[in-house]
Amino acid sequence: MAEVDEASKPLFAGLSDVSISEDIPVEGEITVPVGSPSHDDEYSTLDEPVKETILRDLKAVGKKFGHVMYPKKSTTLLRDWDLWGPLLLCVTLALMLQGGSADSKEDGGPQFAEVFVIIWFGSVIITLNSKLLGGTISFFQSLCVLGYCILPLTVAMIVCRLVLLGGTGTASFIVRFIVVVASFGWSTFASTAFLADSQPPNRKALVVYPVFLFYFVISWMIVTFSPSHSDGATDTGP
Repeated sequence: MAEVDEASKPLFAGLSDVSISEDIPVEGEITVPVGSPSHDDEYSTLDEPVKETILRDLKAVGKKFGHVMYPKKSTTLLRDWDLWGPLLLCVTLALMLQGGSADSKEDGGPQFAEVFVIIWFGSVIITLNSKLLGGTISFFQSLCVLGYCILPLTVAMIVCRLVLLGGTGTASFIVRFIVVVASFGWSTFASTAFLADSQPPNRKALVVYPVFLFYFVISWMIVTFSPSHSDGATDTGP
């Protein structure tokens, strides 16, 4: 009978006699968090003037240009990635390499579409290679870095076009060659400075090699560029 009485007692019958001593402080608060509007919720680019939006984007692009010209360990290019700068550089470089000739057969450089496809297709291939090798950055972050690091080569193209105004002799080629080689080294160094830390230590060489080839092809197009002389040709016929 005693076993039956014990079995019939409620499971938590003794808990009613348990109390918390007043000497033991109970810390903490039980509150329900109420969502308060944050700064991000209040700020919206839809409400700002178009002029402020354009200026803000231009300042962001300018800062990234500065990071490329003075490469250092910074996450700006990776954290705040965008494709406006790479698009601007790609279009500028393609237009200058085109040579400005309306007749494609007489143009001294590659066509706009050729340069545009080479740059973007090459960037995509390098990005996919980086991801397959275990890279920790996203697809668009890699495109952003590779695109912004074309800046030194774009500057080299501008210098080469200015040098070509004075002639196409041996001295002109030597100056252009030195400028392009320096810009090629700078672009490769800047891109690897941002991308190397995102790769496994034993696979960094496999990532840097395609980057080297990518900028080498662009540098080759720049150094071998010759302007079209069709505009300056004179008709010697009767």
